[in-house]
Amino acid sequence: MTKRNKIIYWIATLWLALGMASTGIVQLIPLKEETEMMKHLGYPLYFLTILGVWKILGVIAILIPKSALLKEWTYAGFFFAMSGAVFSHLFCGDPAKELFGPLLLIVLTLLSWYLRPADRKLILNKIKA
Repeated sequence: MTKRNKIIYWIATLWLALGMASTGIVQLIPLKEETEMMKHLGYPLYFLTILGVWKILGVIAILIPKSALLKEWTYAGFFFAMSGAVFSHLFCGDPAKELFGPLLLIVLTLLSWYLRPADRKLILNKIKA
């Protein structure tokens, strides 16, 4: 891994962790704006708690060393949660500005996943036939 890629990886990963942690905390503290948004999108309010807990646990998972399989699942979960947010806003006819946060987190998720160091990657043993 080049020094440039390592720097980009850590910047993307730290911004991703900050974004997921901050939105996770906001979802755990059901602010009026968050509850109104969930109602607008058609989701039950308990979904805020589920998302908030998953995001906080996901941040821990991508920042701890090793645990490659857990990291793979975390990146997938972040991608699915944020792409779900994008499509939910699109289906509800929300303005484009509502897509910025989830799209940014998708880009950071993909960058962090793609540029992660070898010791954070899941390496599958090839079975010889």
